[in-house]
Amino acid sequence: MSLAPFACDPAASRGRRHPEPLPPTRTDFQRDRDRIVHSTAFRRLVYKTQVFLNHEGDLFRTRLTHSIEVAQLARSIARPLGLNEDLVEAIALAHDLGHTPFGHAGQDALNACMAGHGGFEHNLQSLRVVDALEERYPEFDGLNLCFETREGILKHCSCANAERLERDEPGGVGRRFIDRTQPSLEAQLCNLADEIAYNAHDIDDGVRSGLITLEQVAEVPLFGRHCEQARRDHPHLQGRRLLYEAIRRMLSALVYDVIAASGSALRRAQPASADAVRALPPIVCFSPETRNASAQLKSFLFRDLYRHPRVTETTGQAQEVVRELFERYLAQPSEMQAGFAARSDTPRAVADYIAGMTDRYALREHERLTGRRLLATTQ
Repeated sequence: MSLAPFACDPAASRGRRHPEPLPPTRTDFQRDRDRIVHSTAFRRLVYKTQVFLNHEGDLFRTRLTHSIEVAQLARSIARPLGLNEDLVEAIALAHDLGHTPFGHAGQDALNACMAGHGGFEHNLQSLRVVDALEERYPEFDGLNLCFETREGILKHCSCANAERLERDEPGGVGRRFIDRTQPSLEAQLCNLADEIAYNAHDIDDGVRSGLITLEQVAEVPLFGRHCEQARRDHPHLQGRRLLYEAIRRMLSALVYDVIAASGSALRRAQPASADAVRALPPIVCFSPETRNASAQLKSFLFRDLYRHPRVTETTGQAQEVVRELFERYLAQPSEMQAGFAARSDTPRAVADYIAGMTDRYALREHERLTGRRLLATTQ
């Protein structure tokens, strides 16, 4: 399909940090997507926690399945809006490459460990992965992705880190956080698709785990109305089939809401180009009613699922694993793989090394270094 004038056109890309010839059969954004899929960091996502630790069950979401779901949702919204589907897919598949083992628990622990060394931001770490840490090509570090893909990966960034990025790459991906401008519509879309995916699959995993019940979630208006409609249309439905049907209907409603609300915002703003979008307020959005309903659902999941005693118990142990790994590697860098052990920026090397671990590798390393097993490992 043809792109809208406000979509990112690969032929007008701001390019790569290291110039390369154009691919003969793909666009540059398609090449970015393919490089991401073939990266080591992408494969590791299959053994990285979403909410439930990797050893707790084979059917819970991981960072990999989450990223695939975000990509599917983003493409479903991009097409009717005339946006670049290949770019949204590349951003969606790469947005969590820098996440630590053990999900947000691991990220919080590593950020605390790095408090005196510049901190740790998982979005910035995802950029580090694609810019520097992947080692696949003879002429450059990282994956050498296009500016537009890298910009979308860097969803959040502190002022201090944005200024550091700007010093290293004037006018680059850190600039918008200094100027307080917007990223591309494709990047905005991936941010919202990420939220939609979280809400849907955390309901699914939460009910499957037994930590929350279908009846509890049905009391939340955004989910409850779709659950009730599914019951009216299919009176025989119950259990898992009812859960899946209600989630499916909720996902469809959220997708159509974003398409309608964002389409209206685009008609009002009438941006003439992809660059014109950057000076406008955010365009890709929910309707106000759906934004409020989504916030209610997020509050419910935060209170009843993410703060559930069973989750917080494993969270505490996971953070202890990260803290003790950091302390041991900082004191004895030789315990890391040679490429990390040889680096002069030892604290950042330790953070890079730990952030790249899967859940089960982190657990095995912790047991090797301390002789203690805090969580059951997956063999």
